[in-house]
Amino acid sequence: MTGINADQRWSESMPAAYEQYLVPVVFRPFAEDLTARAAALHPRRILELAAGTGVLTLNLLAAAPSAAVTATDLNEAMVAFGSARAPGAEWRQADAQRLPFPDGGFDLVVCQFGVMFFPDRIATFTEVRRVLASGGRFLFNTWGPLGTHGFEVALQAGLERAFPVDPPRFFPTVPHGYADPAVVVADLAAAGFAVEEEQELTLQGRAASTADLATGYLTGTPVRAAVEERGDGPAVRATVIEEMTARLGPGPVTAPMTAYVFRAAA
Repeated sequence: MTGINADQRWSESMPAAYEQYLVPVVFRPFAEDLTARAAALHPRRILELAAGTGVLTLNLLAAAPSAAVTATDLNEAMVAFGSARAPGAEWRQADAQRLPFPDGGFDLVVCQFGVMFFPDRIATFTEVRRVLASGGRFLFNTWGPLGTHGFEVALQAGLERAFPVDPPRFFPTVPHGYADPAVVVADLAAAGFAVEEEQELTLQGRAASTADLATGYLTGTPVRAAVEERGDGPAVRATVIEEMTARLGPGPVTAPMTAYVFRAAA
């Protein structure tokens, strides 16, 4: 990905915070769901895109032990972290728009909350279709609108309180910027896929405290760079925690999180 602004950059120190504070709360529940769907397809050769720190990778390795799993991510820091955490997979740094794999090399491509980051989704989906064998499946999820994610609504409110003039817009525009299922289905069709399943899925996230959530979001996601460019990090963190606590309580905290899950056939 080129031309990434401060709202989208990933740094080497971010994966550990992402893994500690966000994966158990926000990403693991959906990884378990996606893994069950993947295992039901009995895949032999799995390619994972935007694998991050490997939460889905680990689940796939456990649920489909006979399958060969190749995990990829564009970001070097994520690949380094993920390969240490889930060494049973083959890890590769790869751009999803230019996958370094032959035609028809996989029978399942999976992606957890990664498609929102692809600059040209139709081009990426076309590339996914190229590396799938005939009849292979593409299985992925994407976040619903920001308003359907209780934790991130509270986080964004805290950022807007901390920066009333120019708040970071990473969460509304990137993670929650591909939240119209009709658009996703149209993009898949444009890439030659037949959509077999589309489901809205709401799961509960559970965190020890709003302070932990704020730490994860402010230090383990690309919003970190946007905050650092705008002002005083500790003061921002204090404001965000205060706003999140006012909305969610001090903890333990729970909130609904809505995503869409798609399965498409090549």
